[in-house]
Amino acid sequence: MAHVLVVDDEAHIGELVSLHLSFEGHTSDRFLDGRAALEAAKAQAYDLFIVDVMLPGIDGVALCRALRQQPSTRKSPILLLTARRDETDKVLGLDSGADDYLTKPFGVRELMARVRALLRRASTAPAAAGDEPAADVIRRDGLEIDPNRHQVTVDGRVVETTAHEFAVLKVLAANPGIVFSREAIIRRAWGPGTHVTERSVDTIVKRLRQKIEADPAEPQRVLTVWGVGYKFRDVATP
Repeated sequence: MAHVLVVDDEAHIGELVSLHLSFEGHTSDRFLDGRAALEAAKAQAYDLFIVDVMLPGIDGVALCRALRQQPSTRKSPILLLTARRDETDKVLGLDSGADDYLTKPFGVRELMARVRALLRRASTAPAAAGDEPAADVIRRDGLEIDPNRHQVTVDGRVVETTAHEFAVLKVLAANPGIVFSREAIIRRAWGPGTHVTERSVDTIVKRLRQKIEADPAEPQRVLTVWGVGYKFRDVATP
């Protein structure tokens, strides 16, 4: 059974979440603000974080980023609760490090289904980074993509990418010339059970081009194949 950290400034929602977690045998600690939740995460281990976006102290997006930077919580699943329905806001939440999001108001059956999926996914992942084989650096058209360091270099300059931008670029650059539909990108980058949408892929690609293309309006690396999807241009490895 899992130990879950629940943080929501609406006490009745936190209590509801904790109650239904207990029905499935899980234990939970509840917090009303992001700063207290982060301190608790530094002090003890949790199997899952359920985080509201709108929090006092540290908001949910900043909390997710902080959890992803901390070695002990870097790989722990995060479920983000958000009252925002805009696609851009959902992408921002996922890019902050959240594994899934649930829009308020939500049903408890859907909440628990998401919890079970995240815990199941975490239980089948490698226990530690040292268990994962080192991945080869991908070099394409002036780009260097290092999966082990999670780093992208463009013409010798390191650029910051979000987790989702990195995942999409890695899929495309590892297969130059191959056209991927949005659905195929989602499947390759995140696997089954993700809630990244096809519209989210378009948003991620747009932001990615702003970082790796000399002219994002006329991309030369990540290309659109109209009516199909995206591809990395077919180039020889330097």
